[in-house]
Amino acid sequence: MQQENGQDKLQKWQTRFFTIWFGQAFSVLGSHLVGFAFVWYLTEETGSATILALGSLMQVLPSVIIGPLAGAYVDRWNRKAVMIIFDSITALFTLLVGVLFLLDSAQIWHIFVVMFVRATCGQFQWAAMTASTTLMVPKKHLSRVAGANQALQGIMNIIGPALGALLMSIMPMQGILFIDVSTAFLAVIPLIFFSIPQPFRNGTAVDAKGETKTSVFHDLAEGWKYVTSWPGLMAVIFIAMLVNFLINPAFTLLPLVVTEHFGKGVYEFGFINAAFGVGVIIGGLVLSAWGGFKNRILTSMTALTISGAAILLVGIAPPGGYILGVIGVSLFGFLNPIVNGPLTAAMQARVDPAIQGRVFSLLNAGAGLASPLGLAIAGPVADATSNQLWFVIGGILTLVAGAISFFIPAVLEVGEESIEEIPDRDAHETC
Repeated sequence: MQQENGQDKLQKWQTRFFTIWFGQAFSVLGSHLVGFAFVWYLTEETGSATILALGSLMQVLPSVIIGPLAGAYVDRWNRKAVMIIFDSITALFTLLVGVLFLLDSAQIWHIFVVMFVRATCGQFQWAAMTASTTLMVPKKHLSRVAGANQALQGIMNIIGPALGALLMSIMPMQGILFIDVSTAFLAVIPLIFFSIPQPFRNGTAVDAKGETKTSVFHDLAEGWKYVTSWPGLMAVIFIAMLVNFLINPAFTLLPLVVTEHFGKGVYEFGFINAAFGVGVIIGGLVLSAWGGFKNRILTSMTALTISGAAILLVGIAPPGGYILGVIGVSLFGFLNPIVNGPLTAAMQARVDPAIQGRVFSLLNAGAGLASPLGLAIAGPVADATSNQLWFVIGGILTLVAGAISFFIPAVLEVGEESIEEIPDRDAHETC
């Protein structure tokens, strides 16, 4: 009887979680389709690097401005309501701009507004789903679920551009937007019928010392103090800021490199995006099998250095060198999880679990902070010179930054095993 109850409990969490998970997967697919469609529309309509940079800026700013606050507020709000409301807002704004396309009244600024709103809602939706996963999935299965999430992102990086390119050739823009609205409803429907557990709270936040706080900003201030007191972590954030300043703008210009430099079309643009996705999946599998060097940061910085060479390859590829561009992008995709995976693992091993959420949010915000500046500069520079120039600059400086990091002891120290063990804390039932 106990065994049957255990099996029933196993089936119960699997049924609830994976029903919600598959709904979210459809929503992710819709988001990839819309993202591809918007980028290609801006490319065809304007051919402007500045416009593409502004579009990317609309997607990056929410992660920098809102990201750190979204996670903190999600911990205080009803997570089920957050997921339903922000998925619905995303669908509503997408529907509105779809109607504008149907009426042939859509303007570039309409697309920018929808990009910004979708990225803002995505910050809250992602934080709510990520935090809820811990409470819906038994601890022993969290690694498997994390693997499923990584695989999903890699698969979407392949399917999204390929399907987006196909749909762009057979239907108008509003058709793709209406498909995304449908996938948003597929994500919302399971949330209506399944409960989302809430963490136990007494109305106040509790820090690592058991002291109560009264505001989100106090939480963030504590995380900021922790980050700034660790020189190695500050150095890692600076390197991440430099790389994002260089790399994000470069990939924003990729549609123009494909069309204007290589002389290709939507299918080739979809293929080069899919090549990136294949690289991510293979890189993740290699990292899972290998595990990296004992010093995790050494793994990340080695991969980062080679990533610079991959980006440089795209920049120096001649007009007839589309295949070289594909190789460079796919190699960068392959190295991406090898850069980020060990860094995340190093932080999880070294940072006190009671403050990890705030530290990771500040790390992501700090890394993303440089992207808007890079986008603001890269667009006009590319319009005045060439779209490949930023790939050349970004590749060289990323390669140099990775190589220099080997000689910075504070950076390498972040990847070493902690001398002091993190003290055990009592586990608290949250649901």
